[in-house]
Amino acid sequence: MTPGAALEPRTFRVTRADLVRYAGASGDFNPIHWSDRVATAAGLPGVIAHGMFTMALAGRAVTAWAGAPDAVLDFGVRFTRPVPVPDDDTGVEVVISAVVKEVSDGRAVLDLTATCQGQKVLGQARATVRVP
Repeated sequence: MTPGAALEPRTFRVTRADLVRYAGASGDFNPIHWSDRVATAAGLPGVIAHGMFTMALAGRAVTAWAGAPDAVLDFGVRFTRPVPVPDDDTGVEVVISAVVKEVSDGRAVLDLTATCQGQKVLGQARATVRVP
Protein backbone atom coordinates (compact mmCIF):
# COMPACT_ATOMS: atom_id res chain seq x y z
CA MET A 1 0.00 0.00 0.00
CA THR A 2 1.34 3.37 -0.98
CA PRO A 3 -0.06 6.81 -0.09
CA GLY A 4 -2.57 8.03 -2.66
CA ALA A 5 -3.27 4.54 -4.01
CA ALA A 6 -6.91 3.70 -4.69
CA LEU A 7 -7.87 0.20 -3.58
CA GLU A 8 -10.10 -2.04 -5.68
CA PRO A 9 -13.74 -1.20 -4.80
CA ARG A 10 -15.85 -3.92 -3.18
CA THR A 11 -19.52 -4.24 -4.10
CA PHE A 12 -22.11 -5.83 -1.82
CA ARG A 13 -25.71 -6.59 -2.71
CA VAL A 14 -28.20 -6.05 0.13
CA THR A 15 -31.66 -7.65 0.08
CA ARG A 16 -34.53 -7.74 2.52
CA ALA A 17 -33.52 -11.32 3.35
CA ASP A 18 -30.13 -9.96 4.49
CA LEU A 19 -31.92 -7.52 6.79
CA VAL A 20 -34.00 -10.33 8.32
CA ARG A 21 -30.86 -12.39 8.98
CA TYR A 22 -29.06 -9.36 10.45
CA ALA A 23 -32.03 -8.53 12.69
CA GLY A 24 -32.01 -12.07 14.02
CA ALA A 25 -28.27 -12.03 14.66
CA SER A 26 -28.19 -8.54 16.20
CA GLY A 27 -31.53 -8.52 18.00
CA ASP A 28 -32.43 -5.23 16.29
CA PHE A 29 -36.02 -5.77 15.18
CA ASN A 30 -36.88 -2.10 14.68
CA PRO A 31 -39.71 -2.19 12.11
CA ILE A 32 -38.07 0.47 9.90
CA HIS A 33 -35.82 -2.41 8.82
CA TRP A 34 -38.67 -4.68 7.67
CA SER A 35 -41.97 -2.76 7.36
CA ASP A 36 -42.52 -0.29 4.51
CA ARG A 37 -45.59 1.03 6.31
CA VAL A 38 -43.65 1.91 9.47
CA ALA A 39 -40.60 3.17 7.57
CA THR A 40 -42.60 5.56 5.38
CA ALA A 41 -44.63 6.74 8.38
CA ALA A 42 -41.29 7.65 9.98
CA GLY A 43 -40.41 9.77 6.93
CA LEU A 44 -38.06 7.27 5.33
CA PRO A 45 -38.18 6.29 1.65
CA GLY A 46 -39.07 2.73 2.69
CA VAL A 47 -37.31 -0.06 4.54
CA ILE A 48 -33.67 0.80 5.25
CA ALA A 49 -30.66 -1.32 6.11
CA HIS A 50 -29.41 -1.27 9.68
CA GLY A 51 -26.61 1.27 10.02
CA MET A 52 -24.41 -1.29 11.73
CA PHE A 53 -25.04 -3.71 8.85
CA THR A 54 -23.80 -1.06 6.41
CA MET A 55 -20.77 -0.49 8.63
CA ALA A 56 -20.15 -4.24 8.68
CA LEU A 57 -20.04 -4.26 4.88
CA ALA A 58 -17.33 -1.60 5.01
CA GLY A 59 -15.56 -3.71 7.62
CA ARG A 60 -15.65 -6.71 5.29
CA ALA A 61 -13.98 -4.61 2.58
CA VAL A 62 -11.32 -3.36 4.99
CA THR A 63 -10.61 -6.92 6.15
CA ALA A 64 -10.23 -8.06 2.54
CA TRP A 65 -7.82 -5.21 1.74
CA ALA A 66 -5.85 -5.83 4.94
CA GLY A 67 -5.62 -9.56 4.22
CA ALA A 68 -6.78 -10.76 7.64
CA PRO A 69 -9.25 -9.71 10.36
CA ASP A 70 -6.49 -9.24 12.93
CA ALA A 71 -4.71 -6.78 10.61
CA VAL A 72 -7.51 -4.22 11.19
CA LEU A 73 -6.26 -2.02 14.02
CA ASP A 74 -8.89 0.74 14.07
CA PHE A 75 -12.15 1.34 12.21
CA GLY A 76 -14.84 3.99 12.53
CA VAL A 77 -17.63 5.65 10.54
CA ARG A 78 -20.47 8.15 10.86
CA PHE A 79 -23.87 7.26 9.46
CA THR A 80 -24.87 9.98 7.00
CA ARG A 81 -27.65 8.58 4.80
CA PRO A 82 -29.86 5.51 4.97
CA VAL A 83 -29.55 2.58 2.55
CA PRO A 84 -33.06 1.95 1.16
CA VAL A 85 -33.63 -1.73 0.36
CA PRO A 86 -36.41 -2.50 -2.14
CA ASP A 87 -38.88 -5.33 -1.63
CA ASP A 88 -37.62 -7.49 -4.48
CA ASP A 89 -35.10 -10.27 -5.07
CA THR A 90 -32.49 -7.91 -6.54
CA GLY A 91 -31.95 -5.60 -3.57
CA VAL A 92 -29.52 -2.71 -3.80
CA GLU A 93 -25.76 -2.40 -4.17
CA VAL A 94 -23.45 -0.79 -1.64
CA VAL A 95 -20.00 0.02 -3.02
CA ILE A 96 -17.06 0.47 -0.67
CA SER A 97 -13.89 2.12 -1.98
CA ALA A 98 -10.75 3.37 -0.28
CA VAL A 99 -7.71 5.53 -0.79
CA VAL A 100 -4.53 5.02 1.19
CA LYS A 101 -4.10 8.24 3.17
CA GLU A 102 -0.73 7.50 4.79
CA VAL A 103 1.67 4.67 5.53
CA SER A 104 4.13 4.67 8.43
CA ASP A 105 5.46 2.37 11.13
CA GLY A 106 3.91 -0.72 9.54
CA ARG A 107 0.45 0.82 9.45
CA ALA A 108 -1.71 2.27 6.69
CA VAL A 109 -4.59 4.68 7.15
CA LEU A 110 -7.44 4.18 4.68
CA ASP A 111 -10.04 6.82 3.85
CA LEU A 112 -13.20 4.91 2.96
CA THR A 113 -16.16 5.86 0.80
CA ALA A 114 -19.43 3.94 0.91
CA THR A 115 -22.07 4.70 -1.69
CA CYS A 116 -25.52 3.44 -2.55
CA GLN A 117 -27.26 4.59 -5.72
CA GLY A 118 -24.57 7.25 -6.17
CA GLN A 119 -25.08 8.73 -2.69
CA LYS A 120 -22.55 8.60 0.16
CA VAL A 121 -24.02 6.60 3.03
CA LEU A 122 -21.12 6.73 5.48
CA GLY A 123 -19.10 9.77 6.49
CA GLN A 124 -15.76 10.17 8.21
CA ALA A 125 -15.10 6.52 7.39
CA ARG A 126 -11.53 5.56 8.16
CA ALA A 127 -9.56 2.45 9.02
CA THR A 128 -6.03 1.76 10.17
CA VAL A 129 -4.55 -1.55 9.09
CA ARG A 130 -1.27 -3.34 9.66
CA VAL A 131 0.88 -3.67 6.54
CA PRO A 132 3.82 -6.05 6.08
